[in-house]
Amino acid sequence: MSELRLSADPVPLGATGITVSSLAWGMWRFKGTDVAHATSLVKAALDAGITLFDTADIYGPDNGEPFGASEALLGRVFAADPGLRGQMVLATKGGIRMGVPYDSSSAYISEAVDASLKRLGVDHVDLWQIHRPDLLAHPAEVAEALDRLVTSGRARAVGVSNFTPAQVAALTSYLETPLASIQPEFSALATKPLFDGTMDQAMQMGLAVLAWSPLGQGRLGTVNADAAPNVRAAAEVIARVAKEQGVSATAVAYAFVGAHPARPIPIVGTQTAARIVEAKDALKVSFTREQWYEILQSAIGERLP
Repeated sequence: MSELRLSADPVPLGATGITVSSLAWGMWRFKGTDVAHATSLVKAALDAGITLFDTADIYGPDNGEPFGASEALLGRVFAADPGLRGQMVLATKGGIRMGVPYDSSSAYISEAVDASLKRLGVDHVDLWQIHRPDLLAHPAEVAEALDRLVTSGRARAVGVSNFTPAQVAALTSYLETPLASIQPEFSALATKPLFDGTMDQAMQMGLAVLAWSPLGQGRLGTVNADAAPNVRAAAEVIARVAKEQGVSATAVAYAFVGAHPARPIPIVGTQTAARIVEAKDALKVSFTREQWYEILQSAIGERLP
């Protein structure tokens, strides 16, 4: 029987010519004032073979910090150790405004990118993504703004996060710059991208898929007797596979995401160095088709037809 696994080979970032690791590190919870500690986390990710680092300008308020705090902390890391910037593919996101909530107007996209670059202390990012779709922005206006980011050199590539396939199609119909990536929530407990056309469109268009919350808000890492029946069932299958293969349950959950043929890149969200390093054990995991579908069917609480 064929095996399914998270590939150790680099993943193309769309048609940009940029390649990234098959695991990414996310900085939603990257916080604090200890630059030495923050630097140690960045280095732990690099040592684990992770080259794609994903942050956003909105990362901060959820941690009790100001808007832009996560980017600013990473900027202080770069200032303390300038060589780190060149070792990574740096991605950030924008388009969420406190209290608005979404703004993808041309003027705001330009303003948001410039503010991110200033906080990060860099002259460009490798990937800039619209964090969530602005229902009041015409895709032609958004496309024009994204094209200008690339032509101005402020971003090497552009992508979107939390867009539907229809929204992606509308945007790309106006873009001159090929869209490089999409970023959906995807895990054994967030399976909508498998059924709503997101993954199919990604494969058709050659988009990189950055999967946020691949551990299902942490629910797949442990078996919780008080969890909903489908959550507990999925965690139990994952725990069994983990035991059989001598890895952690989190490694199996990451591998489940990455085993899809669209080659989704799980975004590792932990802010603990040892767990960042442990994430690379996902590369050791392999599934039979039966095992992968067992996890899926347990998670959705029904057998596929």
